[in-house]
Amino acid sequence: NESRTAVAAYIDLEANLTDALLVSGAVRVEDYSDFGDTATGKLAARYDFNDSFGLRASVQNGFRAPSLQQQFFATTSTNFIGGVPFDITTFPVTDPVAIALGATPLEAEESLNYSVGGVLQLGSFNVTVDAYQINVDDRIVLSENLTQTNVRNYLVSQGFIGSGGGRFFINGVDTETTGVDIVANYSFPDMAIGKIDLTFGANFSETDVTRVPATPVLTALSPAPPLFDRANRLTYEKGTPADKYLVSADWKLGAFSATARAIRYGEVLAPDNNPANDTQLSAKTLLDLEGRYAFNDMVTVSIGADNIFDEYPDPFRATLNGTGN
Repeated sequence: NESRTAVAAYIDLEANLTDALLVSGAVRVEDYSDFGDTATGKLAARYDFNDSFGLRASVQNGFRAPSLQQQFFATTSTNFIGGVPFDITTFPVTDPVAIALGATPLEAEESLNYSVGGVLQLGSFNVTVDAYQINVDDRIVLSENLTQTNVRNYLVSQGFIGSGGGRFFINGVDTETTGVDIVANYSFPDMAIGKIDLTFGANFSETDVTRVPATPVLTALSPAPPLFDRANRLTYEKGTPADKYLVSADWKLGAFSATARAIRYGEVLAPDNNPANDTQLSAKTLLDLEGRYAFNDMVTVSIGADNIFDEYPDPFRATLNGTGN
């Protein structure tokens, strides 16, 4: 039973300094009862060289306080290790066992984002291209499940009898994400078969974990149990597609309209702390279809389906799901 009070205020201003230059800025200040004051802001600009081409850029910082459940939630299950029952726990960072393992009070996550891009419009065709970089410091993550024999022996030496160890939230994972977004649209001239609009989108991104945390207590054990191991790190770096493509077509003729959309998600790695157990999930394409009829300006009936071919991620290998050797 925990609570927090937060008060915030923000101001967002935008103005054309010249006919070609648009500048916008925003500032937000917040006061947390448990984290004090913070201020974040954003500055963005767009310059139109002519009616067809413009450049834009932005920079902003961010702040996210730990959630209450990250600070205070706890759960315990009893596991038998070598026939002996042990309590395996997700500890709040204020728990004496977590403190003994090196837990410290959680700090806020902070981020710094940059983007730069261009806009091109030629008649019924327009395209935008934006590159971005997102740096996040002190990400809040769950530690590994610290249940190794030397961890349990250490806890016994500290007077925690019967504790099988566990995990807790930690700060200290820094990530850097870079990417490019591309969106293109083309509207065909009205034809006898109706009006057709095409959209193409693509995203390419890469995330690197640039820092992982450690505690002196764990590094002093032999062998030192990892606080944030390979599988967790690669989940950030390879656990989401590095590329994504979208093609969409919208059609309209009188009261009838329809949308067909295909989305291709690139390969994904399902990592394991043992590299031999990694699973590479292949790229998948999902197709969505929808048809609509507008009786009037207020009533429209639609029917359709998402992922009509029932595409699903690849299953794990038999050695991992327990159905084979």
